[in-house]
Amino acid sequence: MEKEVMSSLKMAGNILCSASSFIRKCIFGVLRLGPIPNHIAFIMDGNRRYAKKQKLSHDGAAGGGGRYDAGFWALMVMLLYCQELGVKYITAYAFSIDNFKRKPEEVESLMASMLEKFHLLDILVKRLAVRVHFAGNLELLSNELRASAMELTEATAAYSKSVLTICFAYTSRDEILHAVRESCEQKRIDLEFDTDDDDEIKLMKVEKNMYMAVAPDPDIIKRTGGENRLSNFLLWQSCWSHLHSMWVLWPEIGVWNLVFAILNFQRNKTYYISWLNKFN
Repeated sequence: MEKEVMSSLKMAGNILCSASSFIRKCIFGVLRLGPIPNHIAFIMDGNRRYAKKQKLSHDGAAGGGGRYDAGFWALMVMLLYCQELGVKYITAYAFSIDNFKRKPEEVESLMASMLEKFHLLDILVKRLAVRVHFAGNLELLSNELRASAMELTEATAAYSKSVLTICFAYTSRDEILHAVRESCEQKRIDLEFDTDDDDEIKLMKVEKNMYMAVAPDPDIIKRTGGENRLSNFLLWQSCWSHLHSMWVLWPEIGVWNLVFAILNFQRNKTYYISWLNKFN
């Protein structure tokens, strides 16, 4: 009897998953009739509030899984949805340089969790043919964590179906400062060896030295948690981005939140194009 009940539950679950997948594919098919963003960036806000709401500890001891686990799987789900929709570039604001100011035990717990997630991410992205790129000042990380990030970057460098950029130890001000310093150093070397007779630093050179040079500017910047600020994220790249804020906490984000963001983008796309054409 127990086997029959378990078999029935499994069958019901498969039917529900199939129905959900069918409905999602229909919705995505309709969305694809309009312009699909090439790049969506996520500010993953609300993890601490989610942990408090679910009574989870930082390391996930309570309830069998912590906020870092829930946040990681939410990102994987968004990655799958974006790939299914045809969004090639996905960027996630995972950890700000400012977050190092949090309690040492919280930072230590997050770093340990991220090391575990890198190993799991390595398995998942290879199956999905996703290239992983890390944007940020990785020198601020431990040797083990930095080495793991570099290994993951190198292992997925040949994939081109999707590009997942994880902004870790990142702030936009640090990125701009890094790009300017690198551009100045390159210009100094060029002038020293007489390979460049122009002492002016071009905008294109600065942009090539950005941490985010691997991806085009985001079409949509989507923030969870109900806040309406960029929090030092992609300040250089967001001048033409469609900003979308929602009250849902990051680990609770779902397909409808993504659908509404893209619908808003499509609704305003014509306006953006006509406004930009005034300057061409």
